[in-house]
Formats: sequence, C-alpha cells, structure tokens
Amino acid sequence: MPSLRRRALSYFADSSPYFEWLADAPYPVFLDAGKPYSDRGRFSVITADPDTIISFDASDNTAIGVLISEAQEAIEGHTNAMASLSELPFCGGAIGYLSYELGEAQQLSRPLDCDLPALLVGIYSWAIVVDHQQQHCELVVQGCCQSHWAQRLLDGEQPDGRRPATSHAGDFKLESAFHSPLDWPAYRQRFAQIQDYILAGDCYQINLTRQFSARYSGSPWQAYQRLRRAAAAPFSAYWDFGQGQLLSLSPERFIRADGGQLQTQPIKGTAARASDPKEDARLAEELQASEKNRAENVMIVDLLRNDLSRNCVAGSVQAENLLELQSFRTVHHLVSTVSGSLRADITPLAALLDCFPGGSITGAPKRRAMEIIAELEPSRRSLYCGSLFYLSASGHMDSSITIRSFVCKNGVIRGWAGGGIVADSVAEEEFQETEEKLGKLMRALAELND
Repeated sequence: MPSLRRRALSYFADSSPYFEWLADAPYPVFLDAGKPYSDRGRFSVITADPDTIISFDASDNTAIGVLISEAQEAIEGHTNAMASLSELPFCGGAIGYLSYELGEAQQLSRPLDCDLPALLVGIYSWAIVVDHQQQHCELVVQGCCQSHWAQRLLDGEQPDGRRPATSHAGDFKLESAFHSPLDWPAYRQRFAQIQDYILAGDCYQINLTRQFSARYSGSPWQAYQRLRRAAAAPFSAYWDFGQGQLLSLSPERFIRADGGQLQTQPIKGTAARASDPKEDARLAEELQASEKNRAENVMIVDLLRNDLSRNCVAGSVQAENLLELQSFRTVHHLVSTVSGSLRADITPLAALLDCFPGGSITGAPKRRAMEIIAELEPSRRSLYCGSLFYLSASGHMDSSITIRSFVCKNGVIRGWAGGGIVADSVAEEEFQETEEKLGKLMRALAELND
C-alpha cells in the first residue's frame, strides 16, 4: 500500500518564505491564497522538484485528441498510484496548466499554434500545505518521493520567516513601457466587426482581449511579490515552469471537483474600486444594478450549465448565488455559482478537459465565439484565459481561469485584459475596462523602477 509521511511546519501569515526557500529547485510552484493581502482564499500549496513532467507543444504533429487522451491517462495513472489523504486539498499529485491554444485546437479542430507547451503538468509527490483559516502548516510526503528538498524538510530544515534582502536574479526592472498592438483605433475596428457578427446572429457575446508587453530584466518572482501586494486574489499563483514564469492574480475559479460534486464560478461584470468608501459603494451598487452586466453574467451561466450537464447526472446541474457581488483589491465583480453531481463514469480531470476553455472568457456560443476571437485578436493568448489546476491523489481538483495574469519569457513580460462585448456594449467603455483591469498591475510593476 502507498504510504504518507507528515510533519508540522511553522505557520507564517505570508507563505512566501517557503517558496523563496525552494526558489532554486526545479519547477517551483506557489498556489497562493493571497494572504495576508486577500481575505478570500484559505489554502496555499507550495512544492517543487516534480517526479516527472508531462507536456506537449505545437511541434508534435499527433492529433490533438490523441495528445489530450495520452496526457490524461498519464496524469491519472501517476496520481492514482499515490496514497490518498482527504483532509488536505493536496497531498501529492498533478499541478499544471492548460493554455488557451489547447482549447482552441480542441474546440476548433485546428493545429496547435503556441510559443509555449500547450499543456504542461508536473507530478509532485510532496507539498507544503498552509491552512490560513486554522493558521496551520504541514509537510506531506508520498512514500515514493525521492526529492532531497522534501527530505530536508522532513529532517527539520525550514525557513525562519525572514525575507531575503535581494533576489539572486537581480531586481526586477521594466526596460520599456507596456505596449498593446490593439490600441484604440484597432480596438474600435474590432469592436465594430463584433457588433456586425452579433447583429447577423452569429453570436451573442464575444470576449475581446488586448495583450500588453514590455521588456524587462531581473527577477520575475520579485515582480510577482509586488503584484500580489497590489492585487492578491484567492487563485493567485506563481510557477517557474522552466521555459518561463506564470504570474497570476486570478480571482476566478474554473472547475472544482470534491466528493463527486462539480462547481464552476464564472465572473461577468466588472467595476473599478475607489479609495473613497462612499464612492466605492456607489460603484458597487451601480454594477449590481447594471442590466447589461447582469445579462452578460446570466448568458455565461447558461453556457456553463450546458457544459457541466455533459458530465453530470441528469437534472443535477443548478445555478446558485446568482450575480453575487465580490470585491477584490482593484475591482468589484459579479460572480455566479453553477454546480452538479459528477457522473460515476467521468473523472474530474476528464470533466475539466471537456469544459475547457471557460465560457466566461470566450463568449457564446462558445465554438463560434472562439472562431471570431481567432479571426480578430492580433496576439495569441498563451496561458492567459487558460487554466492552472491541481489534481490531488485524493481526487480533489480545483482550477482557475488565468485572468489578471502575466507570462515572463526571454526578457519579455506579457499581460492581457479583456471583456465581454454584447449588442448594447459601448466601445469606449469596453476599452476603458481593459485599462482598469490591468492598469494598476502595470503601474505596480513600473514602480519597481523607482
């Protein structure tokens, strides 16, 4: 029988010292509840040095369905061989990402077109799990684990909670200003084309995205530290996956599986925060009363109910907590919850892959929306609007939609922001929304130059 070893570790309100202690290990990952800068997340998971990496990219000419099937079989084979521990969200298993281009290739039956692996998953046989609600931290190690990093923790070595003075990679610095190829004239043109598609009956909603990029030098981890102070969210994450780094401040859950239940929580409807409490409350009330934003949210709820229904027991899918106001450090959002009972013949990972990509970042209907996105957006989405997920040996699974995210690679940092366009959308307002969603984060990075 597989076995587990567990050891209590020191609890820190900010779990960053554990990640910094592991920063030189292969493929270090920090699934970050955002504490102490966000009050919504509960668990943080930190690990590194995976047993194996499962990935594929555009150079593999095998049919996309075969690649996904083989990846799923490999991921589930590794996690099923590990010992199960249900009281923790993660006790060893898979942590990885799905790029938006993976979903595009799958949904539109097109060749992969991506500059990073379309799917990349690490099989991790140990983890530091931090419960911020109970203020408890522990190490959990699978019996099969060979990582010397895990062994050092088992032997009693651990960080003291103090932050290092400097990063070994040097201070993060932007070497150029952020630039988007989808400036106002180009955005206005794409907006008009989307309106034509909506009026022609091709679609009801399209999520149009702008990419922003800049040159940088220094440590992406230092950049992430600055970003989480500005806009930490319950699905924040930092992952150095070898070919690059993902810096995600995502507030949005994609698919969660626990005890035979599936849950998704789409976000549609955004308003900026204000420093003045009265003005902030007014903006929140306006968002809640906005017929346009409410209609957008309900439209995507209907799409996700359909997506979940393909994998759930007939009649079990329901929408709950419709149009709930959730406030984050930089924006207010409208969030709805859709849940259902997973069919016995469907695994959580299969359901995740089948629902991917999330409807909240495509539009409706999903397939036609993705065709229009591919036609109109001048930049690839890469890991933006993809998903970062974990699948524990216990069967627990959770995943985010990687919005409010940046990717660092080869001295270039890229970030993205988008919004849903419907028939009564106003181009100037939609363009401004993309500025508000990412503007504070880009300014936070620029402040590191001072």
